[in-house]
Amino acid sequence: MIRLIGAGGKPGQPGPELNTFWTVPNILTVVRFCGVPLFVLFIVQRNYSAAVVTLVLLGSTDWIDGYIARRFDQVSSVGKWLDPVADRTALIVIAVTFVVDGIAPAWLVWSIVIPDAILIINALILFHGPVHLPVTTVGKIRTALLLVGSPLLLLKRVEGFDQPWLTITANVLLILGCVGHLIAFYGYFTAAHRKYRLERSA
Repeated sequence: MIRLIGAGGKPGQPGPELNTFWTVPNILTVVRFCGVPLFVLFIVQRNYSAAVVTLVLLGSTDWIDGYIARRFDQVSSVGKWLDPVADRTALIVIAVTFVVDGIAPAWLVWSIVIPDAILIINALILFHGPVHLPVTTVGKIRTALLLVGSPLLLLKRVEGFDQPWLTITANVLLILGCVGHLIAFYGYFTAAHRKYRLERSA
Protein backbone atom coordinates (compact mmCIF):
# COMPACT_ATOMS: atom_id res chain seq x y z
CA MET A 1 0.00 0.00 0.00
CA ILE A 2 2.78 2.44 0.93
CA ARG A 3 4.54 1.83 -2.38
CA LEU A 4 1.32 2.53 -4.28
CA ILE A 5 1.15 6.09 -2.99
CA GLY A 6 4.69 7.11 -3.70
CA ALA A 7 7.01 5.36 -1.25
CA GLY A 8 9.62 2.68 -1.62
CA GLY A 9 13.01 4.40 -1.59
CA LYS A 10 16.04 2.64 -0.17
CA PRO A 11 17.16 3.40 3.38
CA GLY A 12 19.83 6.11 3.46
CA GLN A 13 18.84 7.37 0.02
CA PRO A 14 16.14 10.02 0.51
CA GLY A 15 13.78 10.36 -2.40
CA PRO A 16 12.35 13.54 -3.90
CA GLU A 17 9.95 15.70 -1.93
CA LEU A 18 6.41 14.76 -2.87
CA ASN A 19 3.93 17.41 -4.00
CA THR A 20 0.81 15.57 -2.87
CA PHE A 21 -1.26 15.57 0.29
CA TRP A 22 -2.12 11.88 -0.04
CA THR A 23 0.71 10.25 1.87
CA VAL A 24 0.49 7.96 4.89
CA PRO A 25 2.30 10.43 7.21
CA ASN A 26 -0.06 13.26 6.24
CA ILE A 27 -3.11 11.09 6.87
CA LEU A 28 -1.72 10.13 10.29
CA THR A 29 -1.12 13.81 11.01
CA VAL A 30 -4.76 14.60 10.21
CA VAL A 31 -5.86 11.73 12.46
CA ARG A 32 -3.69 13.18 15.23
CA PHE A 33 -5.23 16.60 14.66
CA CYS A 34 -8.74 15.14 14.90
CA GLY A 35 -7.81 13.33 18.10
CA VAL A 36 -7.31 16.64 19.94
CA PRO A 37 -11.03 17.57 20.21
CA LEU A 38 -11.74 13.95 21.17
CA PHE A 39 -9.28 14.31 24.03
CA VAL A 40 -11.01 17.53 25.19
CA LEU A 41 -14.39 15.75 25.07
CA PHE A 42 -13.11 12.93 27.29
CA ILE A 43 -11.79 15.48 29.81
CA VAL A 44 -15.14 17.30 29.86
CA GLN A 45 -16.88 13.96 30.45
CA ARG A 46 -14.37 13.11 33.21
CA ASN A 47 -13.46 9.97 31.28
CA TYR A 48 -9.79 10.23 32.23
CA SER A 49 -8.79 6.70 31.26
CA ALA A 50 -9.98 7.28 27.69
CA ALA A 51 -8.24 10.67 27.70
CA VAL A 52 -4.95 9.02 28.69
CA VAL A 53 -5.27 6.47 25.89
CA THR A 54 -6.01 9.28 23.44
CA LEU A 55 -2.90 11.18 24.53
CA VAL A 56 -0.75 8.06 24.15
CA LEU A 57 -2.11 7.57 20.62
CA LEU A 58 -1.45 11.23 19.79
CA GLY A 59 2.15 10.89 20.90
CA SER A 60 2.57 7.59 19.05
CA THR A 61 1.32 8.91 15.73
CA ASP A 62 3.70 11.87 16.05
CA TRP A 63 6.62 9.42 16.05
CA ILE A 64 5.14 6.97 13.55
CA ASP A 65 4.37 9.50 10.81
CA GLY A 66 7.91 10.89 11.02
CA TYR A 67 9.40 7.40 10.81
CA ILE A 68 7.27 6.44 7.80
CA ALA A 69 8.09 9.71 6.04
CA ARG A 70 11.83 9.08 6.36
CA ARG A 71 11.89 5.30 5.96
CA PHE A 72 9.58 5.09 2.93
CA ASP A 73 10.38 8.38 1.18
CA GLN A 74 7.03 9.91 2.13
CA VAL A 75 8.37 13.40 2.85
CA SER A 76 6.03 15.93 1.22
CA SER A 77 5.87 19.69 0.92
CA VAL A 78 2.48 19.61 2.67
CA GLY A 79 3.77 17.46 5.51
CA LYS A 80 6.65 19.84 6.24
CA TRP A 81 4.22 22.50 7.46
CA LEU A 82 1.22 20.33 8.40
CA ASP A 83 3.07 18.20 10.96
CA PRO A 84 4.48 21.14 13.01
CA VAL A 85 1.10 22.90 12.91
CA ALA A 86 -0.65 19.76 14.22
CA ASP A 87 1.98 19.33 16.93
CA ARG A 88 1.79 22.97 18.04
CA THR A 89 -2.01 22.99 18.05
CA ALA A 90 -2.14 19.76 20.05
CA LEU A 91 0.34 21.03 22.63
CA ILE A 92 -1.52 24.31 23.16
CA VAL A 93 -4.98 22.72 23.42
CA ILE A 94 -3.72 19.98 25.77
CA ALA A 95 -1.95 22.52 27.98
CA VAL A 96 -5.01 24.81 28.17
CA THR A 97 -7.29 21.84 28.92
CA PHE A 98 -4.97 20.64 31.69
CA VAL A 99 -4.93 24.06 33.34
CA VAL A 100 -8.69 24.65 33.02
CA ASP A 101 -9.42 21.23 34.53
CA GLY A 102 -6.94 21.80 37.35
CA ILE A 103 -4.61 19.00 36.26
CA ALA A 104 -1.59 21.26 35.73
CA PRO A 105 -0.52 24.75 36.92
CA ALA A 106 -0.95 27.87 34.79
CA TRP A 107 2.76 28.16 34.00
CA LEU A 108 2.37 25.19 31.66
CA VAL A 109 0.12 27.25 29.39
CA TRP A 110 2.09 30.48 29.55
CA SER A 111 5.43 28.83 28.82
CA ILE A 112 3.94 27.36 25.63
CA VAL A 113 1.46 29.98 24.46
CA ILE A 114 3.55 33.15 24.96
CA PRO A 115 6.59 31.97 22.91
CA ASP A 116 4.28 30.68 20.16
CA ALA A 117 2.40 34.00 20.08
CA ILE A 118 5.70 35.87 19.76
CA LEU A 119 6.76 33.62 16.87
CA ILE A 120 3.46 34.23 15.06
CA ILE A 121 3.69 38.00 15.50
CA ASN A 122 7.33 37.92 14.45
CA ALA A 123 6.46 36.03 11.25
CA LEU A 124 3.63 38.44 10.45
CA ILE A 125 5.93 41.44 10.87
CA LEU A 126 8.84 40.02 8.87
CA PHE A 127 7.09 37.93 6.21
CA HIS A 128 3.46 39.14 6.39
CA GLY A 129 2.42 35.53 6.85
CA PRO A 130 3.64 32.13 8.09
CA VAL A 131 7.31 31.25 7.70
CA HIS A 132 8.31 27.64 7.11
CA LEU A 133 11.43 26.66 9.06
CA PRO A 134 12.95 23.17 9.42
CA VAL A 135 12.08 21.40 12.66
CA THR A 136 15.07 21.40 14.99
CA THR A 137 16.31 18.53 17.15
CA VAL A 138 15.46 20.53 20.27
CA GLY A 139 11.95 21.03 18.91
CA LYS A 140 11.52 17.30 18.40
CA ILE A 141 12.81 16.48 21.89
CA ARG A 142 10.57 19.19 23.36
CA THR A 143 7.50 17.71 21.70
CA ALA A 144 8.39 14.19 22.84
CA LEU A 145 8.87 15.28 26.46
CA LEU A 146 5.54 17.12 26.55
CA LEU A 147 3.63 14.31 24.85
CA VAL A 148 5.06 11.72 27.26
CA GLY A 149 4.74 13.85 30.39
CA SER A 150 1.12 14.83 29.70
CA PRO A 151 -0.48 11.35 29.87
CA LEU A 152 1.67 10.47 32.91
CA LEU A 153 0.36 13.54 34.72
CA LEU A 154 -3.20 12.72 33.69
CA LEU A 155 -2.85 9.21 35.13
CA LYS A 156 -3.25 10.62 38.64
CA ARG A 157 -6.93 11.17 37.77
CA VAL A 158 -7.36 7.49 36.83
CA GLU A 159 -8.40 5.16 39.65
CA GLY A 160 -5.52 2.99 40.84
CA PHE A 161 -2.77 5.15 39.30
CA ASP A 162 -2.54 7.93 41.89
CA GLN A 163 1.10 7.16 42.63
CA PRO A 164 3.51 9.89 43.84
CA TRP A 165 6.36 8.70 41.62
CA LEU A 166 4.16 9.01 38.52
CA THR A 167 3.29 12.61 39.40
CA ILE A 168 6.92 13.48 40.09
CA THR A 169 8.09 11.89 36.83
CA ALA A 170 5.37 13.66 34.86
CA ASN A 171 6.23 17.05 36.36
CA VAL A 172 9.95 16.58 35.66
CA LEU A 173 9.23 15.68 32.02
CA LEU A 174 6.86 18.63 31.61
CA ILE A 175 9.33 21.06 33.15
CA LEU A 176 12.09 19.78 30.86
CA GLY A 177 9.67 20.00 27.92
CA CYS A 178 8.82 23.62 28.74
CA VAL A 179 12.51 24.50 29.05
CA GLY A 180 13.06 22.81 25.69
CA HIS A 181 10.15 24.81 24.30
CA LEU A 182 11.84 28.07 25.30
CA ILE A 183 15.14 26.92 23.79
CA ALA A 184 13.38 25.90 20.58
CA PHE A 185 11.58 29.26 20.56
CA TYR A 186 14.90 31.10 20.64
CA GLY A 187 16.21 28.93 17.81
CA TYR A 188 13.16 29.49 15.60
CA PHE A 189 13.11 33.22 16.40
CA THR A 190 16.73 33.73 15.38
CA ALA A 191 16.33 31.43 12.34
CA ALA A 192 13.40 33.54 11.12
CA HIS A 193 15.50 36.70 11.36
CA ARG A 194 18.40 35.03 9.53
CA LYS A 195 16.05 33.97 6.75
CA TYR A 196 14.64 37.50 6.57
CA ARG A 197 18.11 39.04 6.26
CA LEU A 198 19.09 36.54 3.57
CA GLU A 199 15.96 37.26 1.54
CA ARG A 200 16.49 41.00 1.87
CA SER A 201 20.12 40.75 0.78
CA ALA A 202 19.16 38.57 -2.19
